[in-house]
Amino acid sequence: MNFRTLFLAWQDQVTTREWYPVGRLDADINEPFFKFRYIYGAKRAMEKARFAPLVEFPSFDHEYTSKELFPLFKNRILNRSRPEFEDYLKGFDLCDEADPIEILSINGGNRVTDSYEVFPKIRKEADGSFTCRFFLHGTRHINKPAKNRLSKLEEDEPLYVTLELTNPVSKVAVQIQTLDYHMIGWSPRYLVYDLTKAMKEHPEYKARVLKIYTSDSYSWMQRILVEMSGSWTKHKPMNGKEFQALVH
Repeated sequence: MNFRTLFLAWQDQVTTREWYPVGRLDADINEPFFKFRYIYGAKRAMEKARFAPLVEFPSFDHEYTSKELFPLFKNRILNRSRPEFEDYLKGFDLCDEADPIEILSINGGNRVTDSYEVFPKIRKEADGSFTCRFFLHGTRHINKPAKNRLSKLEEDEPLYVTLELTNPVSKVAVQIQTLDYHMIGWSPRYLVYDLTKAMKEHPEYKARVLKIYTSDSYSWMQRILVEMSGSWTKHKPMNGKEFQALVH
């Protein structure tokens, strides 16, 4: 099988508002075959923020398989029968043949009605390079001048990526800044470890505004899509315990 991997993240909206990677979807569209398992991040979310298994996947210790994409993920994609589907794909720079995994890898699995986000496993190329995309997080916490600057962002605008070593919540964070030094948000916390490794190993990393979404169908924190590229020498992305499946 030729699996592609997506991760499911959950946000604690009661106390810390921290994001936790909690699940892993391995998919082979050609078979078709889909497999969902919880990962160690779910255990951490349970201990730290009382995360509970989803109704669709009620046990941490079970492997769920299907020949169809699970509703939890399928419902995060616009139905192909909708008349606006073609424009929906164009908004993500996707072709008409894009499959559900390709769409979810870019659209973030956005739903304004819950606290989940979908993101792809970062692929490390043979030369060590990578490109990843993520929605800008934390924009509600930036100052007023930065919010004003945020409203003036343009697609393809270059951005600075810097390490923040004194973040009051997570201690280490990855800040996103404009070239005129407005701090406009952060990368998702679940990407910090891997991005930090790249920033320490190779200073040639860069970022840009990939897309700006203004539709009301997007939540306030899923409006600015950032693309970052860089490289690693020895580091293997998303290979830490937090991303390991609870069931093998």
